[in-house]
Amino acid sequence: MRKKLIVTLGLVAGLATAAPAVAAPAGQAAGPVVKTADGEVRGAASAQVRSFHGIPYAAPPVGERRWRSPAPVVPWTGVRDATSPGAPCAQPAGYPIGVPGDDEDCLYLNVTTPARATGKLPVIVWIHGGSLMYGTGDMYGPDRLATGGAVVVSMNYRLGVMGFLANDAVGGEASYGLEDQQAALRWVRKNIAAFGGDPRNVTVTGQSGGGYAVCDHLASPRSAGLFDRAIVQSAPCATGGSRTMAEAKADSDRVVSAVGCASAQDVAACLRRVPAATLLKAYGAFNEPRPVSGTAVLPLAPAEALRTGRFNRVPVLVGVNHDEENGMVLGQELAPGGAPMKDAEYAPAVRKQFGERADAVLKRYPLSSYGSAGAALAALRTDSAWSAPSFDTARLLSRWTSTRMYEFAERDTPWFAGYPAPSFPARAQHMAELPYIFDLKLFDALTPAQARLGDRLIGLWTGFAATGRASWPAFQNDGYVQSLTSGAWRRAAFKTGHAYRFWATLPRA
Repeated sequence: MRKKLIVTLGLVAGLATAAPAVAAPAGQAAGPVVKTADGEVRGAASAQVRSFHGIPYAAPPVGERRWRSPAPVVPWTGVRDATSPGAPCAQPAGYPIGVPGDDEDCLYLNVTTPARATGKLPVIVWIHGGSLMYGTGDMYGPDRLATGGAVVVSMNYRLGVMGFLANDAVGGEASYGLEDQQAALRWVRKNIAAFGGDPRNVTVTGQSGGGYAVCDHLASPRSAGLFDRAIVQSAPCATGGSRTMAEAKADSDRVVSAVGCASAQDVAACLRRVPAATLLKAYGAFNEPRPVSGTAVLPLAPAEALRTGRFNRVPVLVGVNHDEENGMVLGQELAPGGAPMKDAEYAPAVRKQFGERADAVLKRYPLSSYGSAGAALAALRTDSAWSAPSFDTARLLSRWTSTRMYEFAERDTPWFAGYPAPSFPARAQHMAELPYIFDLKLFDALTPAQARLGDRLIGLWTGFAATGRASWPAFQNDGYVQSLTSGAWRRAAFKTGHAYRFWATLPRA
């Protein structure tokens, strides 16, 4: 997610020791027990699914392990209770997609399977979004996705300053959050067969910040062999997914200075003594960390990896929402002190963003063609920041590997639960597809018609996970994009509908 998404959602000590087994709560019926490589876990079962929560996949990154690559779990004895999620990774307060707290013992994952699964099912590994700053894996209820025919895994991973600090004193490559995800994928390869999943059929998928992480796994040699397919939701790899070490260090230097460690005799020791809450405050709530390219973890930025073909070539499903920026603009309206954009504010906003190119943008997106200034601004920002780069991402991928692209274009979508009605329809805004796939309390409950579309989307996700294919043609040279709505699924008029040629030929800033 980008910084403006955060505004939208303003609406809206040493090495680890062996973990003891945790008994099930008194009086609770015995749940299913599965033996992992590190020990046995007891989950819970319903008529629809079996679920296992809070399984450690790496040692707690605390004390001397703060800002180090994830270490293996120390095996436990007995049966570990796996009926409650692990602690959220440390993250700031204030946003519904986040779970504020400063707990660093957070490297846990969750597994959900159909109740009566037989054989080895495809595995979907979900990487949650939230700008790599917010969120937890368990926030996204996977029961409907699992009953669609897959084993679903989600994980928590280090976020923000705890996951992406770049400082020579602590070493590393400032991509600890990405390394955590790789450790979770290794756990899946090693253990998922015990839960009924096929360890040789793993699909890694993520949305927004999580989608950019999928871009990084496509590009990272250290992710090679850890997954067999990929789904990228609302995260154009062609324009994002990493930053340079210089950018990361500039971002981190102000934190090191703010917490009083810049002039310490032992900077690393000083940083590892600072309370997590202090580090979170110094880092701030509006950053968007990214893994660092030019390192062993990520030698090439995703765009360069895709351009040159030096990436993990697996079948990829690339998706973007028709109205990505609607939620961002509406979020600014509904945030404290906000209001719908006035017509007179439209041109200045475009000029501020596009500078010398603004006249061409205003001519292509005249205010008179839209119902409001906010709707006009959202349309042009969607096309420039999301639609065109997502098309470019599919184009780059399709030169080297099987690629299919979709556009989620449903117009009647759930709005954020408990918030006032927006000044113009949110439609297929950023995140709009998520409540169709997951049980997500952030949004209003699905209507029966929306639930039916959800079943279709779940069928698409699980079908792609099983086969690496979809029901429409591959992207290839003609740039086929499938429109996903509650009506018939057909080819989208994507390039004309999002002024692709205009943005492709507009001079760079």
